[in-house]
Amino acid sequence: MRRAVISLLVVVLGLTSGCGYSVRGAAVAEPRLTIDSPFSPELGSTSPSYSEPPSSGSTPPSTSSSDAPADPVKNLCALIGWSDMPYTGTDKSGPPTDRDYDPTYDQSCKWQTKSGSLDVGVTLRYRAGKPVALQENSGEYDVSGRKVTYLDRTSDTDVQPSCVLVLDYAGGGLGIIVIDGSDKFGSICDQGKHLAEVLITKEPKS
Repeated sequence: MRRAVISLLVVVLGLTSGCGYSVRGAAVAEPRLTIDSPFSPELGSTSPSYSEPPSSGSTPPSTSSSDAPADPVKNLCALIGWSDMPYTGTDKSGPPTDRDYDPTYDQSCKWQTKSGSLDVGVTLRYRAGKPVALQENSGEYDVSGRKVTYLDRTSDTDVQPSCVLVLDYAGGGLGIIVIDGSDKFGSICDQGKHLAEVLITKEPKS
């Protein structure tokens, strides 16, 4: 079974190591770019380096693709777009910059652009039939009657200022990550909360 393991900066926005950046206008040199995933491992998963051998006489579990839950979200990347994000200089009708780039999820999307010298953007990750959770959190929002748990990383100097949000979605789990150290587009978690609201209004029926 797949594990939901994410490198928040290297995988999410493809940032390179060994480079300084600014946090709210203050220079930060040599940040640690590889950090622990903010998402909890998939429930019931085991390490890919070890699997318990079947007991004598037992039949190994089936790995058929038919065991995977149906995915009611046919096109996650079409549910939001640049027009739902505050970043300037983008084609508001343009496609995401990447999609299905994270094989540990059923669907994933990335919108990435520049604000000055900083990478800013949004990623979505969706898992059909299973929740997405945070290993730690800062609190919860009530968005259109839905609980949205969030982790505010705006003051964490080990990573680009970011906000991570998770919610139950279409019978599965959805993770939203907003990265924005520019201090130009308002609260990062408010950006994520807005995206969660848009996605909830467009939620497919599971």
